[in-house]
Amino acid sequence: MSFSSRAKAELCQLRIDRKCCAIAESYGVLLYCNTFSAREIRIITASPDFAARLPRLFRKAFGLGFDTLPREDCNGKRSFSISDPAKLTAVFETFGADRATMLSHHINFGVIEEDCCRASFIRGAFLSGGSVTDPAKRYHLELATQHHSVSREAYSVLLDMGFSPKESERAGNSLLYFKQADTIADFFTSIGASGTAMGIMTAKVEKEMRNTITRQINCDNHNTDKTVAAAQEQMAAIRRIAKEYGLDALPEPLKDAALLRIANPEVSLADLATLSYPPVTKSCLNHRFRKIMNFKPEE
Repeated sequence: MSFSSRAKAELCQLRIDRKCCAIAESYGVLLYCNTFSAREIRIITASPDFAARLPRLFRKAFGLGFDTLPREDCNGKRSFSISDPAKLTAVFETFGADRATMLSHHINFGVIEEDCCRASFIRGAFLSGGSVTDPAKRYHLELATQHHSVSREAYSVLLDMGFSPKESERAGNSLLYFKQADTIADFFTSIGASGTAMGIMTAKVEKEMRNTITRQINCDNHNTDKTVAAAQEQMAAIRRIAKEYGLDALPEPLKDAALLRIANPEVSLADLATLSYPPVTKSCLNHRFRKIMNFKPEE
């Protein structure tokens, strides 16, 4: 089951208690479904949980059932439809619309005046026309509808709820979308899916931890590479001196540093300083190796 399917499954566990919220949720479903016209309502979903919720939701909201229902043994997409004129008229009138004269859909804000009803409306929109990407991969939630005016007005609804979605168009649909983990988590909390919200934030924390560990490993590897490269340069200089002049040509402090490096060819400068006797600072040892790198005996 996809992350989006699990989110819808959680939302469908919410009780349908208040008629006003059932109407608001149904409103969101219809304005974001496959077909909502004066001749037909058709809702197609691949979510078994949403399919189980729809008949109860419409019974609570409108006191009516669907004309056609999916087969009970259906495992793919499930289709619900209403074509009976009397039922269609009842649905349109519930939202204050005249089925006979309506030219395009607009949100009747009087139906979703209460905070609970606005949340229910957006919940219905997500169940019918929404999707969310697995947060382990990326953060993306969108609501897609065929009705541009509805999308623009839903934008205002989300603004009233404290959200600022982005807008786009794709394949004839108007989209509202979010790409921030915190915002998507807040969105799900506001419409009743706190478990989904927690899943998003958990995925964000895990992703940030992995990124931090990766950066630390890369930093450590970089520092190790620098340490090895510096030690190799120092060893090359020491071998040159030993071959051309002999290590006894070095002043005593430089000779001690050279012998210490020969005995510890891959140790960092800081660790090498702690091995010195008498102890010296890292800065002091670094200064001695710079002299070794440039050493030429006096004529």
